[in-house]
Amino acid sequence: MESCPVRNTPQIPKPPDFSATLAPEKRAAYDRLLARYPDRKGALVPILQDINAEYHYLPEDALRYVSEVLGVPLSRIYHIATFFTAFSLKPRGEHLVRVCLGTACHVRGSKRILEAVERKLGIRAGETTPDMKFTLETVNCMGACALGPVMNVGEDYHPMSVAKVDPTLRRYGWAPPAAPGKDGGAR
Repeated sequence: MESCPVRNTPQIPKPPDFSATLAPEKRAAYDRLLARYPDRKGALVPILQDINAEYHYLPEDALRYVSEVLGVPLSRIYHIATFFTAFSLKPRGEHLVRVCLGTACHVRGSKRILEAVERKLGIRAGETTPDMKFTLETVNCMGACALGPVMNVGEDYHPMSVAKVDPTLRRYGWAPPAAPGKDGGAR
């Protein structure tokens, strides 16, 4: 940063365009998503929703590119991305599993359901399985108190019991790990 000797004001150089450093295939993918919205500035949230749906999270390079193309400060985009729980800045699994811990679900045993899901998937709430198949989260209320305790996988809501955890997860491609054989090896 240099100062202007005449006006004594700092001259801050413009940072290089982020798009110049972006891989061509990523740029093309992001441009395809942006092309759906002719009024781009007014469509920031839907654009972020599309990116989140495509990648199961909001990649940093996508946010930087959207900021540059739309002329929206990156801080504003991060403000929106961190405000809405539908968005994630960390990669999520193919299936987002949410267990309700609201009052109605809690008194009906949602904690035991959460523990069963954690055991089955081998992860804790807030984590993603190594194969990127499932991400487990808890929520304070899903608004389905009459069904409680309730768990949702993606857009599907399931009235739940500990006995229903296994068959419900299997519907989305979960399989229990192979049991070791008598000699300690896999069967």
